[in-house]
Amino acid sequence: MPRPPRVTECVARMPGAVYSPFADRMHEHPGPVYPLHVGDTWLTPPQGARLEQIRIEDHPGIHQYCDTRGWPALVDALVEKARTRNGLPCERESVLVAAGATAALACAAGAIVSPGEEVLILAPFWPLIRGIVQAFGGTPVEVPFYDRVNSADEAVAVVEALCSERTVALYVSTPSNPTGRVLPRAWLEGLTQLAQRRDLWLISDEVYEDFVYTGEHVSPGGWAPERSLSIFSFSKAYGMAGNRVGYLVGPPALVDEARKIGTHTYYNAPTAAQVAGLRALQDGAAWQKQARDHYRAAGRAAAKVLGLPAPQGSTFIFIDVSEQLDERGLDGLLADLFEEGVLVAPGASSGAAYADWIRLCYTVLPPEETAEAVARLARRLQGSAHVSDGRVG
Repeated sequence: MPRPPRVTECVARMPGAVYSPFADRMHEHPGPVYPLHVGDTWLTPPQGARLEQIRIEDHPGIHQYCDTRGWPALVDALVEKARTRNGLPCERESVLVAAGATAALACAAGAIVSPGEEVLILAPFWPLIRGIVQAFGGTPVEVPFYDRVNSADEAVAVVEALCSERTVALYVSTPSNPTGRVLPRAWLEGLTQLAQRRDLWLISDEVYEDFVYTGEHVSPGGWAPERSLSIFSFSKAYGMAGNRVGYLVGPPALVDEARKIGTHTYYNAPTAAQVAGLRALQDGAAWQKQARDHYRAAGRAAAKVLGLPAPQGSTFIFIDVSEQLDERGLDGLLADLFEEGVLVAPGASSGAAYADWIRLCYTVLPPEETAEAVARLARRLQGSAHVSDGRVG
């Protein structure tokens, strides 16, 4: 048993500052700072769905606790959305509104992963999922995937090769954070069939479902609802990252167990933020179209400057910078970029096999500022073979 000042082994194994080693030093920089290391947006939420527009006169009780499943009107709306848009069989008992998609994923992992059990994570991955699995005593098994798999059969083969008797779940993200890839329907169907054959839970991270620029978004839970935990986010869908509202859709019995974790940690997602989320869900289609157009243009512009293929979806570009590194390694490049005021996320946060990569978000700043930051980055990377030949995750 741990004694002060010791901590539990599972927490000690979790990464700390995952997005940038310089994030805490931004205030020290003498010039402009370009925080491309975080996944956020410069856009504000849709009109009518901003917190300052939520009035207590219209919504009595917004400063009080609400149902731990979620604000009832929002839950009802999410049931309809999951059915019509995602093709998921869904009832009220299938939904859990959480304090952001991060909390929804934590509730899902905590409900299905016991200490010592393994979760296969397609890599490179969203940086926090590894620590979430570790927080519940699970073992994250990284599957190098998005930058090296080229067919549905290959996708299934590389995942199945890492399955073991301790494997209980597979984590899939599409559109991908950090690579920007949108997984084809046939790949997702094959991975779902693998989960069925191996009797695995399928954790489907779909927080960027609204931002697909090439291809289509497919929710794999429609093929195997009995074992799928689908995760969505108002943070990404409507520019509400600070509101902390996301949600989980899954089998009712499992959602009940996940709800226990939510109840014993954050209790309920912020009530007023849930009201704002409902308004966005009802009236935010035009905002989403405008945001998608802005993001598509910003991603293409950044990729063009860097000599890379345009992202298929999400809000990120993932870059192999191995040939640009000197004897200082990636830490040296990150330090050089910080001198320019540019912060990017180290690739190792998205998988051990990606220690010589970097991730940038092209939507956190207005287009003019993003263009300046990308130009500074490109100057530092000039001459890199991996940039000039268009390699990207």
